[in-house]
Amino acid sequence: MDATLFYVLVGAVVVAAIARWRGWPAPLLVTVVALAASFLPFIPELEIDGHVLLNVVLPPLLYSAALDVSFVGFKRSLPQIRRLGIWLVLLTAVVVGLVAWLILPALTLPGALLLGAIVAPPDAVSAAAIGRKLGLPRRIMTVLSGESLINDATSLTLYRVFAAIIAGAALNVWDGIWQFALAVVIGVVVGLVFGIVLHQLRMRVADPVVIGTFGLLVPFGAYAIAEHLGGSGVLAVVAMGLYVGFNAPRTDYTTRQQEAPLWLSADLLLESFVFAYIGLMFRRVLSDLGSESVEHILLLSGAVLLTVLLVRPLYIYPAHAFARWQQRVRLRRWERASTAGRFEQKQRTRPGRQPTTAEQMKKRLTEPELSWKDNAIISWAGMRGVVTLATALAAADLAALDDKSSHAVVVVAFIVTVATLMLQGLTLPFLIKKLGIASDVDQAEDARATAAVRKRSREAGMAFLEEKRDEWTAKYGPSEMKTFDVFTKRMSRVETETEQIQVVEENVVRPSYDDLTALMKGWLHVRREVLLAERDADNLDEEVMRELMAAIDAEELALDTRGATRPQSRA
Repeated sequence: MDATLFYVLVGAVVVAAIARWRGWPAPLLVTVVALAASFLPFIPELEIDGHVLLNVVLPPLLYSAALDVSFVGFKRSLPQIRRLGIWLVLLTAVVVGLVAWLILPALTLPGALLLGAIVAPPDAVSAAAIGRKLGLPRRIMTVLSGESLINDATSLTLYRVFAAIIAGAALNVWDGIWQFALAVVIGVVVGLVFGIVLHQLRMRVADPVVIGTFGLLVPFGAYAIAEHLGGSGVLAVVAMGLYVGFNAPRTDYTTRQQEAPLWLSADLLLESFVFAYIGLMFRRVLSDLGSESVEHILLLSGAVLLTVLLVRPLYIYPAHAFARWQQRVRLRRWERASTAGRFEQKQRTRPGRQPTTAEQMKKRLTEPELSWKDNAIISWAGMRGVVTLATALAAADLAALDDKSSHAVVVVAFIVTVATLMLQGLTLPFLIKKLGIASDVDQAEDARATAAVRKRSREAGMAFLEEKRDEWTAKYGPSEMKTFDVFTKRMSRVETETEQIQVVEENVVRPSYDDLTALMKGWLHVRREVLLAERDADNLDEEVMRELMAAIDAEELALDTRGATRPQSRA
């Protein structure tokens, strides 16, 4: 088993590497190659318990995805994300369950609803991996990524409820709602506690290797403890990832530079394994197809697949229209309150708090604009993945399900997963091109925001240097102002050649290399603070801020590297 797992990992990474080299979607190529490989007689069957798969693969993938999600964008798109990640999952589970029960009554209604919960959530790995490769605009990727982060929690909670009913527990609708609410609260609280502890550790420990190692371990702990307490492990990991990712710019730059390639490598390894495992499941699915039930199971699989594909757009467009109507109602109410002076009066009754401007209030009351074309992409980006397969395998081990029902659950889950990956994944590029969806608008807006924030950052940096001028004069005297002026000029050009700006004069107190390094580090710190302030004020997209922050980190790395390799002066 150990050697087989190693060979699968190596083969999957090799195929993914080829896909990345050729510019192809790696998840799709890995799945296709694994499907073909499953027919080879010398390829052993890879059997992994569904619970192990969820506990080992899901936490790091969710945490990595949450680190990359813009918290500001997530918060602004939360109404859209909530509609897809909670209500669409519930609707899909119920509709699929009813369809499955009508076609195969032997499943029983709880068993059919269990199947609905299993196939309901689109996969976080699929959405992120394929969406990034296709270059989807940020407004769409934020919704898809946010949905895939929370819909697993909804589906896994539904799975637990229906599994308990199948096992004989007497639960009603209110019990299910209570379990879901409890799972959300416990999951979020556990995640925030872990996130706060990890962030404080990142702020106080200067060893990036140690911090990176803790970062790899903590998602498993948050997931396991939340599940043990009856909460959602998925939400715990997501809450922790969002908190740590939002506060990551406040930590030492070496921590960010250490963890970025670490998580990229972990993502490549785990994503490659997940999609390879999906393809290699084909042999087991064939063995689960008994000759006497193959027609019924294939009919059920086709009906569930069709239901999954249709429910999503049939929900998204009416829900979007209803949300837009609600938004107009909210805006009209606020405008009436503002005209009557009630809004300003309420602002005055909140002493000590920053007053909310009209522009900020409008942002709070409105959702990011999505066109019908954007919703078409979102409707078609419903690929299923590892959570669907893992929960199906876990359901197959339920003692209350007979062999026929458990086989049907596994087969249907596999067919829906592979069919959505192949059908939707392969046709998404064509749909995007046909609808003219591109990230050109994002690039233009990012360019304008980058130019503006760079100007503000440069101004803040120069203001910092001017504040240091008097201190420099008092410490080194007027004779060393030439050194300071040369340094200031070079900083205005964003250069870091600190070794070339020392002015050599005899019998005077000259600034040391460490003095110049401290001055530049302060200048870099001021620029970072400008980026954070612009991000927090929602004037700069978080992804753009991270790119600019990475450039500043590179400057500081170059400065520290130059200092470490600089020959020490001799006495």
